[in-house]
Amino acid sequence: MTNSNKEKVVLVGAGPGDIGLLTLNGKHWLQKADVVLYDHLVNPDMIRFTQKSTEIIYVGKKEGVASMAQEKINSLLISKAREGKTVVRLKGGDPFVFGRGGEEIQAVQAAGIAFIIVPGVTSVTGVAAYAGIPLTHRDLSSTFSVITGSNEKNQGDIHIDWEKIAARAGTLVFLMGARKLPLIVEKLMSFGKSPDTPIAVVQWGTTARQKTWIGTLGTIVEISAKDKILPPALTIIGEVVNLKPVVEWYEHLPLFGKTVVVTRKGDQAESMIDRLRELGAEPFFFPVIETIAPDDWSPLDNALNNLSQYHGLIFTSVNGVRFFAERLKTIDQDIRELKGLRVFTIGPKTAEAVRDLGIRVDVVPENFVAESLISSIGKENIEGKQFLLPRAAVAREILPEQLREMGAIVDVVSAYQTVLPAPQVDELSKRLEAGSIDVITFTSSSTVKNFLALAGDKLLPAIQKVKIACIGPVTKNTAQEAGLNVEIVPEQYTVSSLLDSIEAFFQPNS
Repeated sequence: MTNSNKEKVVLVGAGPGDIGLLTLNGKHWLQKADVVLYDHLVNPDMIRFTQKSTEIIYVGKKEGVASMAQEKINSLLISKAREGKTVVRLKGGDPFVFGRGGEEIQAVQAAGIAFIIVPGVTSVTGVAAYAGIPLTHRDLSSTFSVITGSNEKNQGDIHIDWEKIAARAGTLVFLMGARKLPLIVEKLMSFGKSPDTPIAVVQWGTTARQKTWIGTLGTIVEISAKDKILPPALTIIGEVVNLKPVVEWYEHLPLFGKTVVVTRKGDQAESMIDRLRELGAEPFFFPVIETIAPDDWSPLDNALNNLSQYHGLIFTSVNGVRFFAERLKTIDQDIRELKGLRVFTIGPKTAEAVRDLGIRVDVVPENFVAESLISSIGKENIEGKQFLLPRAAVAREILPEQLREMGAIVDVVSAYQTVLPAPQVDELSKRLEAGSIDVITFTSSSTVKNFLALAGDKLLPAIQKVKIACIGPVTKNTAQEAGLNVEIVPEQYTVSSLLDSIEAFFQPNS
């Protein structure tokens, strides 16, 4: 079909919303993609799994509003693949369940383009599970039917056989029927479905914005009247709905319904994002720092080639450890050169990164800030002794300055530099202005400064209304100096303690 190993279209189901429901195979292809075409209901946070060079194209369609015609999407898939690229078509839920995946693959196949299909967790099962409603149950329902609640060609009715649908036993699941809810319940009752039949409508299922309305066919329209139920919504009809009070779990998680902005850089954010998801929060990934090589390696190289002259080696961050180790290897040196050096670190994660290299850490201060390390080192006689501090090109000067005042010789060399990335400022702006951001987390002073620089002055009033969580007092002071109201600071200055403090803030009696 093709002469290129890369020339292919990969149809990937993104799941119903929770990024954790993306399959491993789906993530694998996102990491390999040259081009990604994604839909409106795809969690945009999945884009972080792509390469920096990946071309990202939004082709989403809201109910009744198309930003790009289906024929144009088909043409894009084919034209991008013919450029010799791996093209991922990322679709919400499962692409073969009312997702037009079949149509797109037909077009790709007719064009002679190779294709791969990666199924996704459909909203039918995913949303029901997160709502705590089993679709089948031995005592209540041995079948379930999946029905479209949308019909783009006719806005008045839905072209299905209502008489046969109403007569079906078991559970009925309507997709894409938010705006047609009054019609759906009216049609089912008019064709014989009991008005007492339980019904649940789940909006934004599997996300922190999930909301569920419970009632019967006879009452649900009135119950939901005060709220405007908008897409995406899933409607479940049948006796299994009565199991929700027993089975529901997601909506009881301690941070359910909270959206938390994560400002850490990409490769350091995963564990924080995973923990937030476990707590029921929606992590909003907004990296404000990107680490790159310094402009000039020669100061670090010179120090690495003369490690024997140093008494101590000081690491203040995981990044410093990583770039130091990589450069040591690049210039054909290894950790044996560190023999005899005392190693000092700030913070348990930094110490862990050093130990992972097979190097013993001599001193980790009680409090994970520069001042505490200075106090620890000050217990030793360091006058006239030489220390190497590989760190970011721009950083706090308190550590080297105070060590020098104590008589030490400190060589500060750039192991890396931080730059501003290009995160989703438009999406952040939209969420802030809508009031749907609950907490912004900062793990260093630079994350505060960079976040505000990226957000701009226009968003500052909205940011000042959001709860601010800072990893420690130095970061807190930076945020307060910028006019932010910091409400959450952990007693221990670690990411884990920061998340514990956020949980305790919203669940004080847990």
